[in-house]
Amino acid sequence: MGMNHSLGQLEMEEDLRSAIGQEELRVYYQPQVSLRTGETVGFEALARWEHPERGLLAPSEFIPLAEKTGLIIPLGRWVLTEACRQWRVFREQIPPGAPPWMCVNLSARQFRHPELVEEVSAILSESGMDPGDLALEITESVIMEKRSTAVDILRALKDLGVRLAMDDFGTGYSSITNLKSFPVDILKIDRSIVEGMDEDPEDRAVVSATIGFAHALGLDVVAEGVETTG
Repeated sequence: MGMNHSLGQLEMEEDLRSAIGQEELRVYYQPQVSLRTGETVGFEALARWEHPERGLLAPSEFIPLAEKTGLIIPLGRWVLTEACRQWRVFREQIPPGAPPWMCVNLSARQFRHPELVEEVSAILSESGMDPGDLALEITESVIMEKRSTAVDILRALKDLGVRLAMDDFGTGYSSITNLKSFPVDILKIDRSIVEGMDEDPEDRAVVSATIGFAHALGLDVVAEGVETTG
């Protein structure tokens, strides 16, 4: 069974390697909702893979493999390039005065890639996208893993003029007071906590306290895929 699993993973890796160059990947755009106003404030770029035999694959089915093998670097570069290009089209359809941004995930391996800042800068230049319209999203656990190094990388990205988002907040081991030391602009509260708000008073209290603290720091607080208004 182990051999079959290894062969299956190797085959999947080869398929993914070719998919990056053969336009089998697609980027879908999911709205991000302000937890204060309920308005759509941005869009998150999410990769999907149209596998010729296995159909449409969600990120959870191939991103971990891409991260493990290093294919996340070219894949992530492609997603960012495509999202910035598409944003030019979106911008023409957004009403004047609306402030939404395009949010793109950075995995742990991408975040530590030594050429990350240069690549982001080049993609922004090539697409003509306003850096302030781009939000790069990093999970709380990746930021906390090597905190001092992470802060240096975050500051270098901020110097490009982009926004920074911390994802999965509330699931890791940082405290809310850590936010003061990170140059982030957007806080994404973990979906599991947001979904529990209707039934769990503790989840409601966590979200309420986080929103208050984050707004005191001048941060936007968002959730992805919120479908209820109650």
